[in-house]
Amino acid sequence: MSRAKIKDRLMTGIFYAIGWIMLAFLLYLMLTIIFDGLKGFQWDFLGAAGNGIFNQFFNTIYLVFLSLLVSVPIGIGAGVYLAEYAKEGKFLTIFEISIESLSSLPSIVIGLFGYLAFIMWTGMSWNILAGALTISILSIPLITTETNNAIRSLPVEYKEGSLSLGATKSETIRKVLISAAMPQILTGVIMAAGRGFGEAAALLYTSGQSTYINWQNFWKVISPSSPLNPFRSGETLSLHIWAMRTEGALNPSATQIANFTSAVLVVLTLLFTLVTRRISDRMRKRNNGGN
Repeated sequence: MSRAKIKDRLMTGIFYAIGWIMLAFLLYLMLTIIFDGLKGFQWDFLGAAGNGIFNQFFNTIYLVFLSLLVSVPIGIGAGVYLAEYAKEGKFLTIFEISIESLSSLPSIVIGLFGYLAFIMWTGMSWNILAGALTISILSIPLITTETNNAIRSLPVEYKEGSLSLGATKSETIRKVLISAAMPQILTGVIMAAGRGFGEAAALLYTSGQSTYINWQNFWKVISPSSPLNPFRSGETLSLHIWAMRTEGALNPSATQIANFTSAVLVVLTLLFTLVTRRISDRMRKRNNGGN
């Protein structure tokens, strides 16, 4: 056997080993969190009062939903601009550096900016909308980068074929390029949602750590206690974990609540990822003609 083949097999074995080690570590971490959360499980943890975390569960989903409503259109629009409209030059370089810098900023810094912009300047108290807008600032660079890379990686025949059939550039972008790139764009959406599910530092200054919800006022959006009121304070699962670990000394079940909340957060993120992946795979098969 030649030296090149031996080296190739050796490197292949190393890469396989690294992959399996990472997979085993991630499975161990995820299963440990879930099993620790189930050890001290109590049925009242599922409620909306007392030790229950249902309100925090709803706040988390609602906040991520609001943040995606803002970040997805802006992120996709910015990605399309970079891929199709921006011309090479200093402005494009500055724009790309700004996007990269924004994605690498510590979340606590973004949280302080959100507190200044959405709380102090508006004169409002902590609220879910401020938290969602702050999370959007963290999410937009992720979606922008994925959209830009997805469109640039498409075969040039997609664009040329559409234009040759008489479609305008905007029609080509909307109906051809974005549609074909959507499976990869959804990867950016998954990362953005994951950032929202797990974020705590940025929300400390914006969404607040208290929650009062009257579920009988569900459709009364203007009510301060309505679950759908975006201007009410809303503690999320990640903030609840932090609160139970740091300020839960007076609650004898604080550790169990924190562990169970962590398990719920992991399962929630995993389910969102799996569902989005499923949608992405279906879109990819449709784009490939069902293959």
